[in-house]
Amino acid sequence: MRRRSFASIGLMAAVLVAALPAIAGDTPARPQRIVSLDLCTDQLLVELVPRTRIAAVTHLAADATVSAIPDKALGITVTHGAAEDVLRFDPDLVLAGPFGVPATVDLLRRLGKRVVVVPQPQDLEGVRSVVQVVASAVGAEAEGAAMIADFDHRLARLAAMRQQQALKPGAIVYQVGGVVAGPGSLADAAIAAAGFRNLAREYYTTRGGQVPLEMLLAHPPDLLVLSSAPDEYRTALADNLRHPAVALVRRRRASVELPWRLWLCGTPHIMEAVEQLAAARVRIQARSP
Repeated sequence: MRRRSFASIGLMAAVLVAALPAIAGDTPARPQRIVSLDLCTDQLLVELVPRTRIAAVTHLAADATVSAIPDKALGITVTHGAAEDVLRFDPDLVLAGPFGVPATVDLLRRLGKRVVVVPQPQDLEGVRSVVQVVASAVGAEAEGAAMIADFDHRLARLAAMRQQQALKPGAIVYQVGGVVAGPGSLADAAIAAAGFRNLAREYYTTRGGQVPLEMLLAHPPDLLVLSSAPDEYRTALADNLRHPAVALVRRRRASVELPWRLWLCGTPHIMEAVEQLAAARVRIQARSP
C-alpha cells in the first residue's frame, strides 16, 4: 500500500512538472515593440521601460514645451500616428489616449494589434490608476508600483505640512483666453492637494469657463497661477496673460508660473506642480499676520 502511495505521488509530481512549461507559455510575454500614440502615454512608457522595448513615440515626447521628459525621449523613433505608419513597426502593443483618432485604433485592432486606450485622469487617484494600467500593459508592474509609492510619499509629506498651517488661501489657475481650471479638473485636484481652495468655485465665470479681467481685479486671489510663462505662448489668444491688469494683480498678490508640461498630462509629474503650489502657500502663510 505504501509503495502504491509513493508511486501515486511520484506520478502526480511528474504530471505537474510536465505541465509547468505549458502554464508558463500561457503567460503573455512582455511586449518588446511598443508604440505610443499619445503624449501622455509617451511619458509613462519612457519612464517605465527601457528604450530598447520602445518602437516609437509621438514627436511631442521630446518637445520641452509640453513634455515633462523631453531629454529622456530624445533619440527615440517618432511615429506620426497614422495606421500605416504604426504598422511598419510591427508593434506587439500600442498605447493610445482617449482623444486620438478612433478609426486608427479600430483599424489596428481589426488587424490583430493589441491596443490599450489609457484614460485621462481628472484627479490624483486617477493618476495612480493610469500608472497601474500602463505598467500592467507593458509588463512593468514593479516599476509602476515604485512610481506610485514615490507619488504617495510626496503627497503624504504635503498633507503633513497642511495640518500645520491653518490658513487655506484662495487660488485661481488662469489660462490662455481667460479660461480657468474649474472643479473636477486635475488642476483643481492639484490646488486642493497644495492646501488652497479653488476660487473658480466662487468667481463668476462665463459659459466658456472664463473669468473676466474685471472680476480678477475686483476680487484678486491670494495666489494667481499662470499655466506657463506668458512669453512661452506665441499666439494672440494669450494676450490676456500679458494684459496690464494681470500684471497689476501679480504686483499686489502672490503669483506663480507653472509650466504647462507639468499638468497637461495626468502623470506623477503633477506632483512637481503641487509642490511648487505648496511652496507658494508657505510664502503666503509667512506674510500673514
